[in-house]
Amino acid sequence: MSAVVNQNKKFLKMIAVGLMAALVFAGNYLQIKIPVSIGSVTRIHLGNSMCLLAGLLFGPGAGGLASGIGAGLYDLFDPIYILSAPYTFCSKFAMGFIAGLLNRRFAEKEGHYRPAGVILSGVAGQVVYIFLYLLKSYAALRLVGTAPNAALIAVAPKIATSFVNAAAAVVISVPLFFALDKALRRTGFYTLIHAQKAEKGSYWNPVTGMLAAYCCLITLVFAIYLGSVNNIRKAEAEKEAAVASQLADYEAKLQYLADELNVTLPETEPEG
Repeated sequence: MSAVVNQNKKFLKMIAVGLMAALVFAGNYLQIKIPVSIGSVTRIHLGNSMCLLAGLLFGPGAGGLASGIGAGLYDLFDPIYILSAPYTFCSKFAMGFIAGLLNRRFAEKEGHYRPAGVILSGVAGQVVYIFLYLLKSYAALRLVGTAPNAALIAVAPKIATSFVNAAAAVVISVPLFFALDKALRRTGFYTLIHAQKAEKGSYWNPVTGMLAAYCCLITLVFAIYLGSVNNIRKAEAEKEAAVASQLADYEAKLQYLADELNVTLPETEPEG
């Protein structure tokens, strides 16, 4: 019987992750894209509200996975964000994980879910995500050779939209959490949502360890990639400068010979 119960719990958790990942994915399409000064865009969207909702409803494990999978899939389907999909998975996972973890801890302490605890959990999840998102944006610009001041100017619009997204996410997800929590109590999800002991204790296990290692690896690969792009651009710029200097030297020597021979050099015709 216990094996059947455990299988049912695993099945319900898979359903929860899949459903919430789909909601996160769809929420990202409800958006307003805003161009920024240096070759990128930032967005106001509803994806973060679904990430928070996933964490608040289903806890750190299932909620974090749903957040990361849904947001990562959206990036994979958008050419603008496809390269940042792995990092998005990690940062959105962190958002859902922190929100779910704190919400469970507040509920354990108070004996039930209170609005203040749920709001603080949502705000904490958003703060963690905003920090990771802005850090990635600034580091990416610096690694491709953007000057510090220019990088800060480019990141500034993302700060504003990040806080707008954060406020909207908390305002939307908290009421939805209480409404859905009450409704889900009448379903089989009740045992999954309120199985406090199942996720108590240390969260450092093979799965979280692999996710942490994956996050570090992707960050390292992303940094190496951007650094190599910067090196290639510097090499091309140095090569162009060397060629221009050499051409200028040849032109000076040619002009000297023309002056010595008292001849007039033909004017070069403009290209095109």
